[in-house]
Amino acid sequence: MEEQRAQTGDGPPGNQGGTSRRPPWARGGPDGRTAGPRGPRGFWNNGEPPRWLTGTQGRSAGRLPWASTILLGVVVMAGSGFAARGQLDEKAPLDLFARLLLIAAVAVLLFRHRHPVAAVFGASAAATLYLGAGYPYGPVFLAVAVGCFSAVVAGHRRAAWSAVAMVWVGHLVVGHWLYRWLPPEGDAAAPWGQELGVAAWVVAIVAAAEFVRVRREQWAAQRAERERAEKRRADEERLRMARELHDVLAHSISVINVQAGVGLALLDTDPEQARTALTTIKAASKEALGEVRQVLDTLRTPGDAPRAPAPGLDRLPELVEQAASAGLTVAVATDGVRGAVPPGADLAAFRIIQEALTNVVRHSGSRTAEVRVGYGPGRITLHIDDEGPATGTEAGGSGNGLAGMRERAAALGGTIEAGTRPDGGFRVRAELPLPAGGSGAAAHQKETP
Repeated sequence: MEEQRAQTGDGPPGNQGGTSRRPPWARGGPDGRTAGPRGPRGFWNNGEPPRWLTGTQGRSAGRLPWASTILLGVVVMAGSGFAARGQLDEKAPLDLFARLLLIAAVAVLLFRHRHPVAAVFGASAAATLYLGAGYPYGPVFLAVAVGCFSAVVAGHRRAAWSAVAMVWVGHLVVGHWLYRWLPPEGDAAAPWGQELGVAAWVVAIVAAAEFVRVRREQWAAQRAERERAEKRRADEERLRMARELHDVLAHSISVINVQAGVGLALLDTDPEQARTALTTIKAASKEALGEVRQVLDTLRTPGDAPRAPAPGLDRLPELVEQAASAGLTVAVATDGVRGAVPPGADLAAFRIIQEALTNVVRHSGSRTAEVRVGYGPGRITLHIDDEGPATGTEAGGSGNGLAGMRERAAALGGTIEAGTRPDGGFRVRAELPLPAGGSGAAAHQKETP
């Protein structure tokens, strides 16, 4: 950790940057599907809606929907022929002009993804001419429905409504006023009750299109939320690993730095003491490599149990011994009786003490420090004090140490305070909450190594 001793401001916020690649810890299985909230599962795969239902098929690749348009054309042409057989006495027979109008109503839908407004108005215009010419009712309405559907889901709601309304108004005008001058000859006015059916058809088309539009927006929102959740998990994991690596390396390298200085100073005058310093360097570097390897293993094999348990307050004597090898005498006091401590809180408490002692080694002129661990009802309190004064060496660092301690405490819902004491020393005070039942009874013991 590198920071000025008097720095007490809040650390920088978590890294908000993202990566384009999905990190290994965000994968939910061997198929690479991402863990996290999914859309409603049904007949579509992986929680995603089918592209034909959302109107996005072919658009991303720049292709026209030939297959669906040809299929629609076959249905309209064949269906209109069957419908005409039941309306021979009422409507004009299907001739070449009628077939051309049916083909035009379907053909414009080939561009419904690229130009949805033009497609829906083209289909509606062809259908209006078809009905105005007195041809039989039939699947021509299906072409209008598909055009309206595509326009609505593409966001052109008013255009879709206007085009469908054009068909309805055209049918109304032709059926009640212009029928006298339009084929077939001798045709009577359409019954007003028939308009209710046409109106119901219009409402049904618009309602279905609006329903799909709403569902598409919901799917898009769910997809965006999954992407944000992936990014949050990636950022949180990256931040967690950065804290772990910083705490491990800062402490171990501080010990190595001090012992290297001792070894260099005593290499000629006291070779035995220099050998001891080198032995300490070897042990500290070995332990640092082991902890770094453990952190990296969790990245390489997500979901696997760690090979070694995470450090906790039970390893506090080892931490004190390492500090002693760097020339720092640490007195440890414990208030209360240790109860059930979750691994996350245990690790956070250990790392906070480790970082605070590293700060003493690197930035304080004092060679003594006091650590007090208090187990209370539903919480752990930590006090790390040294008498100072600040040496000013390596001051003005990045401040990642204090920021990391605050992030660890905040992740558990706890608090941390760090600052100079009135007598010139420095104090770190942290309070970490515990789940219900994790408490310590009244007791007090003190150990001074």
